[in-house]
Amino acid sequence: MASQYRARGYVDGRWIDGDGDEFEVVNPTTEEVLARVPAFTIAQIDQAVDAAARAFDGGQWRQVGPRDRSTMLHRLADLIERDRERLTGLLIDEVGTPRRVAANGQVPYPIRNLHWYADAAATLATGTDPWLPATQAGPGTTTRMTREPIGVVAGLTAYNYPLNLAAWKLGGALASGCTIVLMCSQKAVLTTTALAELVEEAGFPPGAFNFVYGPPATAERLCSHPRVDFVSFTGSAAVGRRIVELSAPTLKKVVLELGGKSANILLPGTDVEAVAATCVKGFANNAGQGCSALTRTLVHRPDYERYLAAAVAVAEVTGCGDPRDPNTVCGPLVSAAQRSSVAGYVDRALEDGATVVTGGKAPEAFPKGFFYEPTIVVGVDNHAEIAQQELFGPVSVVLPFDDVDQAVAIANDSIYGLAANVWGRTTQAYEVATRLRTGTVTLNGGGPMLPDHPWGGFKQSGLGREGGPLGFAEFFEAKHILWPLEPPL
Repeated sequence: MASQYRARGYVDGRWIDGDGDEFEVVNPTTEEVLARVPAFTIAQIDQAVDAAARAFDGGQWRQVGPRDRSTMLHRLADLIERDRERLTGLLIDEVGTPRRVAANGQVPYPIRNLHWYADAAATLATGTDPWLPATQAGPGTTTRMTREPIGVVAGLTAYNYPLNLAAWKLGGALASGCTIVLMCSQKAVLTTTALAELVEEAGFPPGAFNFVYGPPATAERLCSHPRVDFVSFTGSAAVGRRIVELSAPTLKKVVLELGGKSANILLPGTDVEAVAATCVKGFANNAGQGCSALTRTLVHRPDYERYLAAAVAVAEVTGCGDPRDPNTVCGPLVSAAQRSSVAGYVDRALEDGATVVTGGKAPEAFPKGFFYEPTIVVGVDNHAEIAQQELFGPVSVVLPFDDVDQAVAIANDSIYGLAANVWGRTTQAYEVATRLRTGTVTLNGGGPMLPDHPWGGFKQSGLGREGGPLGFAEFFEAKHILWPLEPPL
């Protein structure tokens, strides 16, 4: 195995290989096999949980105070900055992430988020907790609210943004004083191994951070393990529902950041030609492999044909590109299976009477790789499968609406509620945003993801939040201590 493509696990301060069956790591651009990696077994998952439990209960980690935890997390963020180019290269080779996506989000976001968590850990050393509610003691009593780390965290990450998803989970766990067993998608094992190496270099003691990977059976064992206190998962709604089932017997806490079918609403009066390029990027960026991808475009009926013409022109110019090219927006999908899944949704929509106005196929320019052209589908209503299900590919349905109330109703008519965007005059767009049942709404394209902002959704887009004060609070249990005042002497 080439050294730049090495994958290995990390348990109780030691690097170990899996004892299970091998799986292949395939470059989604070239279809080259980058590595053959032995997976972890259920017995090895148990070893990782045991190490995390020992460290939490009484190991060296229990002696590490919040100021030192802060220092280590700041150091980890700085190490990611130092290795920015290496991590970018791994994301390109292993996941197919376009360079521009890695440079603008995939690498900078975890750096910012880890610095935020480091600062949050430092606040715990002041003796005051700004996130606790105030309490008022009754006559003759004193009361105090405290927060304590919840315990052993199982953090399970998806392949599409592996570094940032890991940063949210390990940042919150280690800043709070919890321990963590991080399990990444097998499609991002090389990139996450590189991150784990930086965690070790940052100086965290044995057992505080553990890193594993393996097939679904090992993930199920991790989520159901009786010594795990908190499961934080990012991925599909179907897997999220299974994690709730696995966690139920021990009633462990669960935070789920799941799928989306996010609406992009162009209110009446929007300059549809001017925003078409941003709208196409909203569903084609990173080949549509983002839970908040804006894959339902809602356009005022009088503007519908003009928007379609502009969007089709942009999509055809955008096309697919080599992810190593800094101008590429839409690189490959992560695997042949994922491309087949996306194509299946489009093909079934065509069978049901939809029209593909651009895209809908693998590009001839890329005979190798798992590419799929930016695709726009029309001729369906909001109840069609392709308008309701998360495809995780560069496909948008464009739906007309007659008035703002109808646009809001269409946007909310989904099992998901992760994100949305509204184009229009700010006051009008803001009013519409207040009516949308989603965790995040951007207006007129919004801005970058910020480290103190929460991320999560309504309905089947998940449970709880990641990031910022709300996400940090998930890693604690609240404790109320109440006692009588001493009698006067």
